[in-house]
Amino acid sequence: MFEALRDLFRIPDLKNRIMFTLVMLAIYRFGAHVPTPGVDTVALGKLFSHGGVLGFLDIFAGGALRRFSIMALGVIPYINASIIMQLLTVVVPSIEKLSKEGEEGRKKITIYTRYATVFLAAIQAFGMSYWLQHLGVLKDTSMSWRLMMVITLTAGSVLLMWIGEQISDRGVGNGISLIIFAGIVARMPSSITRTISLIKVGEMNSIVFIFFILVVVAVVAGIVTVEEAQRRIPVQYAKRVVGRKIYGGQSTFIPLKVDQSGVIPIIFASSVLLFPATVSQFFTGDMAKKIAYLFSPSSVVYVILYAALIIFFAYFYTAIIFNPTEMADNMKKYGGFILGIRPGKPTAEYIDKVLARITLGGAVFLAGVAVLPLILTRAANITTFYFGGTSLLIMVGVALETVHQIEAQLIMRHYEGFMRKQKGRPLFRI
Repeated sequence: MFEALRDLFRIPDLKNRIMFTLVMLAIYRFGAHVPTPGVDTVALGKLFSHGGVLGFLDIFAGGALRRFSIMALGVIPYINASIIMQLLTVVVPSIEKLSKEGEEGRKKITIYTRYATVFLAAIQAFGMSYWLQHLGVLKDTSMSWRLMMVITLTAGSVLLMWIGEQISDRGVGNGISLIIFAGIVARMPSSITRTISLIKVGEMNSIVFIFFILVVVAVVAGIVTVEEAQRRIPVQYAKRVVGRKIYGGQSTFIPLKVDQSGVIPIIFASSVLLFPATVSQFFTGDMAKKIAYLFSPSSVVYVILYAALIIFFAYFYTAIIFNPTEMADNMKKYGGFILGIRPGKPTAEYIDKVLARITLGGAVFLAGVAVLPLILTRAANITTFYFGGTSLLIMVGVALETVHQIEAQLIMRHYEGFMRKQKGRPLFRI
């Protein structure tokens, strides 16, 4: 392990990518501590101490919302814009055509996503200004101050989007996922310290705490196992004679991951459910309070919708990134076939059937891990425990994805990677 870490800095390109990623994340964490002018952060911090939807929303902001920094909106506007664009890709023919035009089409969709991010960030920032005025934490309620707050928060969200894109292009890992990962990790020391202090004063039972730690360890092991699990479909290539040479005749396989979509369903489902809960905070009245309660993490409705959305987005995102028909056509073009399955459409249907079955298992596992801590903490009447299922899934999933990308860079340069004992084999097969 230590030799692999040492080898990382022997490759100039990879070393530069890692250092660039760390610098970008440092800029993000610095911005998360720069306060937005005109807000009483002390009074606002007392509201977040009660937990609920505000505390859950603060997870994705990395603590920036609690401090109401210039990056208080976090990456939620960008994620919502990405969801909208991906849904429009399926519904609107012109956008679907753009997605099939290669690099140029993807660049145009990226530009549209950026415009949508600015629009959503401005709307959310404007709503937050009304919300803060209602709470009485604004030091100045004039329209000029509120306009300055909207511009500041929108600019912070756009800067965060730019940082995420730069990490994806010039660093290692997925930029947006790493930003959420860094925000969750940054909250860990203070949350663990607070939990320990609660145990010392007797507000939390030490036996219950140990039980939750064991659950966390078991969940992390399960996440790693499912993230590395594959269903391998054997493929045989027929022999072809070209001149005096014989090509093909070899056996290989199609590796289908159980969790093909990674942590994207968790992030998308959380963002969708946070939207009505966030909007309800901007209004008063019984209806707004009822909506806020229904979409709070402690609500039964929230748990059911959260699990359903995770399963939906797991299938939705898998359908976007994996095309069985295209894979079957490529296999047929090069003389490949699955034993017992005819080439062409039957092969595509078989791959799609297998993918649907294993995706269901992965999606149900993700949903179970995401809602299990909510159920356990509700049953034990504990609201102060830090390690939620969503946080664990994002942390472990993003860490594995980043390690795999670094592993691929090392293998390209003939270095042994972090998972030396596995030598590229999955930890678990189905």
